[in-house]
Amino acid sequence: MSTTETAVAPLTTQDAEALLQAARAAAEAAGVTAAISVLDAGGHLLAFRRDDRAVLIAGETSTRKAFTALQLDAPTADLVDAVQPGGVFHTLPTALDRPLLFLAGGVPVHRDGRLVGAIGVGGGAPEQDHGIATTALATLG
Repeated sequence: MSTTETAVAPLTTQDAEALLQAARAAAEAAGVTAAISVLDAGGHLLAFRRDDRAVLIAGETSTRKAFTALQLDAPTADLVDAVQPGGVFHTLPTALDRPLLFLAGGVPVHRDGRLVGAIGVGGGAPEQDHGIATTALATLG
């Protein structure tokens, strides 16, 4: 870090829990039984919740959406077309410890312009998941 750069606070467990609770409230308001994952900048799971009525795979889906948003520093909703045949990520190698998932519902978390984590939501339609994640992110401040 140069002397002109300032440190950016990492995403804390408290931040992750706040995101999780905001996403949970948004999912309930939308009538979606969801799983929610919040990762820090290193891809470590800080918070997770799966609605008892959500299918089991929703948990893995939410984590993979968050991981994809984190690795590519972009909302997964913006990447869907990129993985279609002819898209820029169509042949993206998967040399990561877990595969990427290009479905709407993963959103990177930035603080002072720097990537500090990501939130992923799974369980609803991709557009619903994306809306829940962005609603939660807006509450972080």
